[in-house]
Amino acid sequence: MTATDRQRVLLADDHPVYRDGLSLMLTSTGAVEVVGTAADGIDAVEMARRLRPQVIVMDLQMPKLGGIEATRRITAAHPDIAVLALTMHEDDESILAAMLAGARGYLVKGADQAQILRAITAVSNGELIFGPALAARVAAYFAQLATAAPADRNPFPELTAREREVLDLIAAGLANRQIAERLVLSPKTVRNNVSNIFGKLQVADRTQAILRAREAGLGN
Repeated sequence: MTATDRQRVLLADDHPVYRDGLSLMLTSTGAVEVVGTAADGIDAVEMARRLRPQVIVMDLQMPKLGGIEATRRITAAHPDIAVLALTMHEDDESILAAMLAGARGYLVKGADQAQILRAITAVSNGELIFGPALAARVAAYFAQLATAAPADRNPFPELTAREREVLDLIAAGLANRQIAERLVLSPKTVRNNVSNIFGKLQVADRTQAILRAREAGLGN
């Protein structure tokens, strides 16, 4: 395999031992050129712009900017870059949020060398790929979604149940203090939920969030 045949990969993970070990493992195969490593989502976005790798192997839980929002920004700015989520999380909400953000694949940490290499090749070729433990669940989820009545569909699947509850109250015109009282939450928790909602919905302020929510039937 020549240098031009190797996949150019950027690794984004905040755990240095895992990140460095994965870099050494991938490099040792000769099939991958690790062009850079990022310790947080902000670095991942900047390095994607500067290095233009073919594939980014992205952890979801990182400081400064989470992997899901980093994925959203990267795929919006560089649709030719494929993102492969590689994370400890295998819950349905994380999987769906990553895919809606633009990730083309999703593996759980613990995947072996062959699985990771196969996934890197697949996503760089435009395919969608999931680890064996996730594939059946993803297929079942989308089959259920396809047969659900439109009124039953969740308009914002990237939000957690709590975040949808908070968004519904925002759309109803409640201030953060009122939401905290209604849901028996601390003001800080409500602020964090509101911030997460703005990021996931890609809205700049409360007014835009209310418009999006009311278009989807919330706040009634």
